[in-house]
Amino acid sequence: MEVRTALWRNRGMQALIGVTVLGFASFCLTLASLPVYAVSGGAPASTAGTVTAVFLVVTVAFQATIPALTARFGVGPVLVAGLLAMGLPSPLYALDDGLAWICLLSAARGAGFAVLTVLGATLAARVAPPERRGESVGLYGLAIAIPNLVAVPAGVALVLDGHVGWLSWLAASPILGAVLVPLLVRSVAPEPAPGPAGTRVAAVRAAALPSAVLFLVTMAGGGLQTFLPIERPDGVVATAALLVFGVTGAVTRWRSGALADRLGTRLLLPSALVVGAAGLVVTAAGLGSGDVWVLVGAGVFGAGYGAAQNLTLVAAFARAGEAGTTTASAMWNASFDAGTAAGALALGFLASGIGLDWTYVVVAASLAAAVPLASAAARRAVHS
Repeated sequence: MEVRTALWRNRGMQALIGVTVLGFASFCLTLASLPVYAVSGGAPASTAGTVTAVFLVVTVAFQATIPALTARFGVGPVLVAGLLAMGLPSPLYALDDGLAWICLLSAARGAGFAVLTVLGATLAARVAPPERRGESVGLYGLAIAIPNLVAVPAGVALVLDGHVGWLSWLAASPILGAVLVPLLVRSVAPEPAPGPAGTRVAAVRAAALPSAVLFLVTMAGGGLQTFLPIERPDGVVATAALLVFGVTGAVTRWRSGALADRLGTRLLLPSALVVGAAGLVVTAAGLGSGDVWVLVGAGVFGAGYGAAQNLTLVAAFARAGEAGTTTASAMWNASFDAGTAAGALALGFLASGIGLDWTYVVVAASLAAAVPLASAAARRAVHS
C-alpha cells in the first residue's frame, strides 16, 4: 500500500498557506470592524455596509482582468502587486473615520484582494495532483478560515475598544506575504497555456451553478458578519459569536475537501445549505430570546458556510476542467465577493425595515430554496 505524504508538508503548499493567511488576515481584520468604525465616526447604521460593498465591488470588477494580467506579466509579479495593493494603504485608516475616506482606501485594497483571491484558488488547484485537489482546496480553505476565526472578532474588538491604530497596522500583513511568492511560484505545476475564447466561455458556464450557490451562502455570511456587531454593540456577544462562527467554518471548510475526494459533492453540497439555513434561523431566534442561541446559531451557520465554500470550489473546478481552472477561479471568487457585498449592503436596508431577526429568516429561506440548485450543480460536477 502506498503511503501518501501529508500534503501540508509540501513546500509549495506551505508557501501558499503563508501567503493566504497573511493576505486574508488583512481582509478579515477589516471586514466586520470597518463598518463599526464608520458608524462610530457618524455614518448612519443603514449605510455601514457601504464600506464592505465598495471594497468588494472593486474586487469583483477587477477579478475579470486577472487571467489577462497573469498571461502578460506572469503569476509572480501580479501576485506581489496584489499583496502590496492590499497592505500599503491599510495604515492610513487611522488618519480619518469618515465614510468617504474609509471607502477610498477600501477601493484601493479591493483591487489587491481580487488578485489574491483568484490566484490563491488557482494555485491551490495546481499545487497538488488532481486526485488530491479536494484536500488541497481544503488546506487552502483552512488557511482562509484561520484568519476568519481570529481576525474577524479581533478586528471588531479592537475598534470597539478604540484601538484603530493597531487594527490599521496589523491589516498591512499582506506586505509580508510578498516575500513567500517566489517559493510558491517555483513549487507549483507549470501553468497550462491559455485556452481559446470558446474554452473560457465554456468554463464560465461550467462554474455558473456552483457560483450561484456560493453567492447565496456568502450573502448570508456578509449579513451576519456586518450587522451582528452593530445589533450587539457591547462587543462581548458579537465577538464571541463571530469566534464560534469562525471555528465551525474553519473545521468544515478544511475537512469537507477530503470528504469530497472520497464521496463527491452530490450529497455534501445540498446538506451544507440545509445546515446553514438552520443556523440562521436559530441566530434570528436568539436575537429576540437570548444570547446563548445567537452563539449556537452562529456556530451552526458557520458549519454550513465553511463546507459550502469548499464544495462549490471543488465542483467548479471539476466542471471546468484543467484548461478552465483560472477562469473558474475568477468566476467563483467574483460570486463569493459579490455575495458578501450584497449581504453587507442590501441586507442592511432590509433589516432597517423588518428588523435583523426577520432578515436572517428571509435569507435562511433563500438558502433552503436553493437546495435543488445545489443538487443540480453537484450532480453535473460528478458527470462532467
